[in-house]
Amino acid sequence: MGIDMKASGVHHVALRVTDFERARRFYLEVLGFPAALEQPGLAIVLAGGTPVAIRGPAEATSKGDRFDPFRVGLDHIALRCDEEGELERVADALTEAGIWTTGVKTDETLGKRYVAFKDPEGIKWELYMS
Repeated sequence: MGIDMKASGVHHVALRVTDFERARRFYLEVLGFPAALEQPGLAIVLAGGTPVAIRGPAEATSKGDRFDPFRVGLDHIALRCDEEGELERVADALTEAGIWTTGVKTDETLGKRYVAFKDPEGIKWELYMS
């Protein structure tokens, strides 16, 4: 029957980026996520109620390494959205900020509406109707 782990949600997500200052500006200034903590080389922002830690490359990070959603590991991050109008507002604001977006789409599998965009590393995020 397995471990039967009792998790109550996601505590945090941590992202390793190639350019810390660029990522910090994107999450804090472009997306407008509030800062929960800032230290040299670390910014923790709040995406809804979920802390997202942003860190620059580690000493062991391969030179020239880049995010690839097709490698094993992180594919994308989806934030829950409770208001349909927020999808349109965010899609428009992302476009105005020069950020690639899918526009508001419907997920054919679940029938839910969402808007997807990518951060400067190419990590895909979705704002997804609950």
